[in-house]
Amino acid sequence: MKQTKSILLIIVFSQFCCTSLWFATNGIIEDLVNNFTLNHSALGHLSSAVQFGFIIGTFFFALLTITDRFSPSKVFFASAIIAALFNLGIVLENHNIISLLILRFGTGFFLAGIYPVGMKIAADYFDKGLGKSLGYLVGALVLGTAFPHVLKGVGGSFSWQLIIYTTTALAMFGGAIMVLLVPDGPYRKPVTAFDSAVFFNVFKVSNFRKAAFGYFGHMWELYTFWAFVPIILSAYLELHPQANFNISMLSFVIIASGGLACVISGYLSQIYGSKKIGAIALMLSGLCCLVSPIFFSITTETIFILFLVFWGMVVVADSPLFSTLIAKNVSPKHKGTALTIVNSIGFTTTIISIQIANIIIDVIAIKYLFLSIAIGPILGLVGLLNKN
Repeated sequence: MKQTKSILLIIVFSQFCCTSLWFATNGIIEDLVNNFTLNHSALGHLSSAVQFGFIIGTFFFALLTITDRFSPSKVFFASAIIAALFNLGIVLENHNIISLLILRFGTGFFLAGIYPVGMKIAADYFDKGLGKSLGYLVGALVLGTAFPHVLKGVGGSFSWQLIIYTTTALAMFGGAIMVLLVPDGPYRKPVTAFDSAVFFNVFKVSNFRKAAFGYFGHMWELYTFWAFVPIILSAYLELHPQANFNISMLSFVIIASGGLACVISGYLSQIYGSKKIGAIALMLSGLCCLVSPIFFSITTETIFILFLVFWGMVVVADSPLFSTLIAKNVSPKHKGTALTIVNSIGFTTTIISIQIANIIIDVIAIKYLFLSIAIGPILGLVGLLNKN
């Protein structure tokens, strides 16, 4: 028992270190825009490049059943090192939007060997209490995602290059401790032969499909919300000049609050079930989308900030629960591939959602932006609770 707790701690910490690469450029976007003379739409494009790379990466990882055929810890380590090197390339001089997009794509591609593989490693160690374990794991992803914002917020005098160096070093360290300290888990059922049919067969299971559709609706909202948090805060300051807050630090707090929510939802799932708690979180985040225009009009910044923190919690609280449902409704020997497939499709929805938001933000007031995003949680909830 003591050993499994220490293993979970290592997995969680490694996941945090490596997923700091995900939004490494979001916390320093203004520096990149100024340094490389980019258009301000670069935020949406660079975020989408990571997502697109992750989508293609997860597609190939799943199609080739890499996670189920090879040691997950070794796959995690190799992916962490390569993703970190792509991230490090950002500090080179004379970049343009194309070269930055290529680097972010490469980072995203090899994040496919980190996030879903980390969940696979956890599933190999924890059969009972998987929801709680994945709550910690996804919480680490959330903190890793938010980390570049806090680096920018507390280090006003830090160069943007130092933030890239820091996230690169963290990812390499995270990959190293995973491969050195986390051997293959006791519940791992390795697959010796390549079988492309697994990619399609998992969707024949009804409960697997329901969990997957809930996850897809959740993903439609999640990364668009995360990507646009700094822009939302900037827009509020423009609407209410009397307000005063540190955008980078507040972006960290809003996104990082989801990490705590993932842990809480993991524990609640032990009592009420993953499906029920996941559905409640998905419903609440959808409601946040629908009522968001009202809160832009509130002049009291504390209320606005508390609303965003609450949204930051419920928008991701369902993520580990959907992953738990997915892992529990597939053959043990195909858990890694199943998780990777669902990640691939789920992140495909994020790139569509982010690009839609990137387009409509120029034609409508920003306070109405997330009305178009609410369709994701609504359809996800319908798919999750479908009785067929």
